[in-house]
Amino acid sequence: MSLKSKGTRAERELLHLLFENGWMPLRAAGSGSTTLPAVDLVAGNGKNILAIECKSISGNKHYFDDEEIEQIEIFSQRFGAEPLIGVRFDNIGWYFIKLKDLVKGSGKNHFVSLESAQEKGFRFEDLLKRYK
Repeated sequence: MSLKSKGTRAERELLHLLFENGWMPLRAAGSGSTTLPAVDLVAGNGKNILAIECKSISGNKHYFDDEEIEQIEIFSQRFGAEPLIGVRFDNIGWYFIKLKDLVKGSGKNHFVSLESAQEKGFRFEDLLKRYK
């Protein structure tokens, strides 16, 4: 299975999870293939709007460069949404982390690891409680 299809499958999984729990999600297919700021999912529940950049990883870490973070911030600000990184760790499940809670790496990148997600992020169930 390609990385792209794995990512697409994770986005669709989260889309269905959100819908089944009272949210109205919208998947922006091909969000990484445009020069305009975009995220993978936008979801609203009548009170909150979330802009979620999804990552599905089999390892322990995912890196984001400064430009990718900036694009998520621009999209979220213009849309009026709360920006989140949604990371699906294989055999563990979803964690969500705010951009400010990403770990600053060396140079022009940030990262999320399983350890940092467990420390500063929150699980799907907590997302539902936090944004009711």
